[in-house]
Amino acid sequence: MIISNKKGFLVRYLITLVMLYTTLFSLESKVCQKCHPTIYNEYQNSIHSSSYYKDDKIHNAIWSRHPLHKKGKYSCAKCHTNEKQSASIDCMTCHKISSIQENTVSNKNIYTKDKKLLYSAQKGMEDKKLIYHEESSFFGLFKKSVGSPYHNIDYSNKAYYSGDICMGCHSHKQNSIGFTICKTDSNNSTKQNCISCHMPSISGSATTIRVTKTHKYHGFAGVHNKPKMLSKYIELNYIKRDNGFDITIKNLAPHDLLTQPLRVLKLKVTLNKKPLPLVTFVKVLGNSDGASVPWLATKEIKNSMLKANESKIISYKSMLKQGDELQVTLGYYIVNPKIAKKLGIKDNIFRELKSQYFQIK
Repeated sequence: MIISNKKGFLVRYLITLVMLYTTLFSLESKVCQKCHPTIYNEYQNSIHSSSYYKDDKIHNAIWSRHPLHKKGKYSCAKCHTNEKQSASIDCMTCHKISSIQENTVSNKNIYTKDKKLLYSAQKGMEDKKLIYHEESSFFGLFKKSVGSPYHNIDYSNKAYYSGDICMGCHSHKQNSIGFTICKTDSNNSTKQNCISCHMPSISGSATTIRVTKTHKYHGFAGVHNKPKMLSKYIELNYIKRDNGFDITIKNLAPHDLLTQPLRVLKLKVTLNKKPLPLVTFVKVLGNSDGASVPWLATKEIKNSMLKANESKIISYKSMLKQGDELQVTLGYYIVNPKIAKKLGIKDNIFRELKSQYFQIK
């Protein structure tokens, strides 16, 4: 059958529109790059972009030893994949969450069924829903487009301002025995929450459509990326004593300093460049047989991790004299070195969270 040029053009046009619509809403983050290049590049270097448990070498090392490895029922995958559980967390995984369903074992993200709707937060737009349109002025001589031509935006979802939107994945997780293996237990507020701390406002426009001076950091500052962005939530100091000195550490965060049980926090102190004994802060899970993997844990065997808004005092017997140099460094390992060795994980380097220099007066 021969199609006329006019009809052929119409068919090709319709096919192009269908392909464009399919591409725009295929839940692929690379589509967002066109209008949000800065945010997209930050996302590409984030743990969200490499969260797929088969791609992340640490998670994969644990997953491969999990009893459900070959049965396709690995429940931790729920938070380490996108909505379709087919790849890493992408832009749509977060921006299409309409609400959070609280459950005992773990929370659940509830997604909007509106394919063209995305949720977001913007100061001054808290009660607005933005649909793409054109506005004209001066008798129609000047026109400007409002919103995005690719999606509508709902700015009225309060969870995106309070940080509660993160609680679908980052609240808590119980194993099959009913023991909570990880818990953020954060008291989110509009002033301090997951977003204000882990997605701080930094310079650079959020979009190419409407230029802004700042945007929310989408590299997600944390143990995997830009940890020093969180250093302001830690206070380090020293107190001189007659029989030595104390180092004080204060956790200003509204949750444990490190919430994942595989992490290890280390305090390194040097006096006149001579290292003093290391101090370790750790959370160890186990059962009646001792330390165990998370899915077999029934209790905490040890928990010396800094709790929310907690201060710790570490005492040293070395005497301080005027002119002495004191270097205090708080850092961590993403995986406890002992566990990393058993899992065959390499490049498990010590990462600095905050370091402070003092000259004794």
